[in-house]
Amino acid sequence: MSSPFRLTDIDALSLEEAAAEHAALVAEIRHHRELYYSKDAPALSDADYDRLEQRLGGIEARFPELMTQDSPTQTVGAAPSSGFGKVKHAVPMLSLANAFEDGDVADFVGRIRRFLNLPDDTPVSFVAEPKIDGLSLSLRYEKGRLVQAATRGDGAEGEDVTANVRTIRSIPHELTAPFPDVVEVRGEVYMTRADFLDLNRAQAEKGDKVFANPRNAAAGSLRQLDSSITAGRPLRFFAYAWGALSEPLGATQSESRQRLESFGFTLSAPSRLCAGSDDLLDYYREIGRLRSELPFDIDGVVYKVDSLALQERLGFISRSPRWATAHKYPAEQATTRLNAISIQVGRTGALTPVAELEPVNVGGVVVSRATLHNRDEIERKDVRVGDLVIVQRAGDVIPQIVGFVPEPERERAEPYAFPECCPECGSMAVREEGEVVTRCTGGLICPAQAVERLRHFVSRNAFDIEGLGIERIQLFFEQGRIRQPADIFTLEREEEKRLDRLVSMTGFGKKSVEKLFAAIEARRTIALDRFIFALGIRQIGEATAKLLARAYRTAENWRDRMVAAAAERAEKPEEKKPELVGEAYAELCAIEQIGVSVADDLTDFFREQHNLDALAALLEQVKPEEYVPPAAATTSPVAGKTVVFTGTLVTMGRSEAKAKAEALGAKVAGSVSGKTDYVIVGADAGSKAAKAQELGVKILSEEEWAALIAG
Repeated sequence: MSSPFRLTDIDALSLEEAAAEHAALVAEIRHHRELYYSKDAPALSDADYDRLEQRLGGIEARFPELMTQDSPTQTVGAAPSSGFGKVKHAVPMLSLANAFEDGDVADFVGRIRRFLNLPDDTPVSFVAEPKIDGLSLSLRYEKGRLVQAATRGDGAEGEDVTANVRTIRSIPHELTAPFPDVVEVRGEVYMTRADFLDLNRAQAEKGDKVFANPRNAAAGSLRQLDSSITAGRPLRFFAYAWGALSEPLGATQSESRQRLESFGFTLSAPSRLCAGSDDLLDYYREIGRLRSELPFDIDGVVYKVDSLALQERLGFISRSPRWATAHKYPAEQATTRLNAISIQVGRTGALTPVAELEPVNVGGVVVSRATLHNRDEIERKDVRVGDLVIVQRAGDVIPQIVGFVPEPERERAEPYAFPECCPECGSMAVREEGEVVTRCTGGLICPAQAVERLRHFVSRNAFDIEGLGIERIQLFFEQGRIRQPADIFTLEREEEKRLDRLVSMTGFGKKSVEKLFAAIEARRTIALDRFIFALGIRQIGEATAKLLARAYRTAENWRDRMVAAAAERAEKPEEKKPELVGEAYAELCAIEQIGVSVADDLTDFFREQHNLDALAALLEQVKPEEYVPPAAATTSPVAGKTVVFTGTLVTMGRSEAKAKAEALGAKVAGSVSGKTDYVIVGADAGSKAAKAQELGVKILSEEEWAALIAG
């Protein structure tokens, strides 16, 4: 399975090469998540997207110092749309890890055994079920009555679609007794293929929009602001999981599924209880043979550990449960003509080539564009304008180009010449040594970068300023009204005496402009992690921003420590050991999952005077809130403590121990410093234990640690 970014095998990458590719992959994946989850307008195939995530995961496995908590391998989904009210999920709605080959399934089972320290002869059962290709939904019932329905959104917060969900006939308004006082039923809203075809025929007859596939039709139908439109669409619902519960549904996944069915829900079927990887693969192949006969689209099957007690022990990583995985089916293919290659410029200056295709039907979906990712991808596949190319898709979106089809009778065009200058501003486009991405050097003078950075700043995961979309940002930028983030918050003051003129110049109505000003004013106070994320610093996504907010607590403290770390790094740019660079830099690198790569991107940002000036101007206009730890993480004896695990742990795996510590509010660091509170040592503890002894840090055995956290 080839990487869409590089030819180089991951094992052959240097750290510098890996860091460059990692950054490019992160940017690409985030862009496609926004298109898929927030806009119902995906621009990449499921197969291509899965390969991006698989490549990213492989790089992070070999270079763990590159992994950050906001990496796409640690996060899920995208922010909810501003058109709906927002609902915070009591229990996060996470995504699933993926398996593609038979060996991946065996690895999944093996990881579970290793995490739980289970002997090979200890049986572990799994529930296997089809993976429906629809839109994830959470339904909250209180005293048996439906009180709220929400989409997954970014996993922590979704869209309130209660009114629309009440129109779906397969979702009960009242549960069949007996039922818990509180139960959140989770599953997938979907549309059968037959209903999809009927809907598209009706849409075409009315001259309305037709949908590319059943998944997009279901998502677009559910996310209508007018619930009467949703009521007219043939939506259905499969239940397969749960969130918050006032009492357990059963002791196993299979028992809990039966309870869901007793409430009145239709379940994802056919399912099977399996023992081990061989049984799971038999089920996968059987469903694959039945796939075309099923009335709905699936893109794989899902495997879940049956025992809920084992599920609880296994827990979660940032974006997915350890006890479940999705096993995907191969992609579908077709051929078409490559008409042109265009270039898009992103907010980091990355030049991304896009294949403009002769429209072609691939597995029931008509597609006409596909990303080519970067120069390496074009050269590796040797695709040229005019070629007949093989395209493939898995799921419901625009495909990837697999390669070209030789045509001996047809003379091929010259190899594609990647531009040496930015198509937006004319600045030089360069590719740094070790990087896979070609970037515009124009920086702030490049309108594509400036506008994209502002767009990121006001996006839903950042400042979430409703009414300030890309069209308005572009217009205000061209008019010189908004050039940096702080300008957004002075816009009203500058325009308040000229509102009529602003209305006439922009073409927006007076009420629309007044609403925009109100939305801007409402964002003068913002959570610290959202503030940090909004700045658009390279490699600093939502999860890493939360880590930084938790570590530094206030915007002023974070800024001052970053300035100090940047000064230290500037004096010792080649030093590999953080503790030899300086205290502030070492403190930053010691934050679990930050590491040198992310720290260097942060310090690079704070070494630029124009960034410091823009940050100072912004802090004059907005007030980031001080980070306050969640109540659940403040009552344990290790809340707020910094801990380091070293050596081989016996009573539980290292991953399980770290997860438990973080759940209790502790900060798990990767290295020992004077600010470390506890070092927990297992067998064969080495340099970290010695360092702790040297610094006078308290050392605990596994047993002492277990007694401490037990309270």
